[in-house]
Amino acid sequence: MLLVLAGTGDARELALRLRQAEYPLLTTVVTESAAQSMREVELPVRVGRLQAEEMAALIRDNGMKAVVDASHPFAEEASRNAKAAAETAGVPYLRYERAGGDIGKHPLLTMAVDYEQAAELAASRRGVIMLTTGSKTLHIFAKRLLGLEATTLIARMLPRKDNMEKCEELGLPQRNIVAMQGPFSKELNQALYRHFGVTLMITKESGKEGAVDEKLQAAMEMGIETIVIGRPDIEYGAVFSSFDGLLEELDNHRSRWEAQ
Repeated sequence: MLLVLAGTGDARELALRLRQAEYPLLTTVVTESAAQSMREVELPVRVGRLQAEEMAALIRDNGMKAVVDASHPFAEEASRNAKAAAETAGVPYLRYERAGGDIGKHPLLTMAVDYEQAAELAASRRGVIMLTTGSKTLHIFAKRLLGLEATTLIARMLPRKDNMEKCEELGLPQRNIVAMQGPFSKELNQALYRHFGVTLMITKESGKEGAVDEKLQAAMEMGIETIVIGRPDIEYGAVFSSFDGLLEELDNHRSRWEAQ
């Protein structure tokens, strides 16, 4: 059996490919919404965050042969826990990571190394700032930008109860919350930018599956400055950006497992 860290659309597709290749597996996700997506295609799923020790116990107790980490490119803590758990349990760790987009260079585009730097850059520019990086790090931007003179923070995130509660706790006005499920087309992005009068957009380099291209194209065409947060610098070891490459590596391991 394989333990597959999932939760994204491409992770679900990878899990289906693994099942098609006759690998027994268990997917693990954080939210009930992600779990429902797995259940819809009859993939076994466990819901809830796992610390490294808990994950290692799950691997050992179920006789799992490997960990396939297909979590979001910015799920840094989950990846570190998965890698540590695999090492503790003595099984291979394989990382699938969606290919990054070709961000390129543009006078309106600035790269940031992390959320904190992005918040500082945004504070230096002010204006109407649309944040499209989700709710997990909203507190970093709220602390730096809410109440700042000549600055309005618009937060775009999933329409979940806990997200709305977080916005309320941080003091983000309801009128400045966009609670919608993506992905968004270029045209819808532009409609939202136009509606709020956005002068600066902040996003993450989460790849094509994260609809980054549509956000950037919409902003560039409208002359809106953009800050893009680069991916975390993690030493994964074996990393694959294609399903075929990861499956080939797993098949190599399976040959050794069957020979034992």
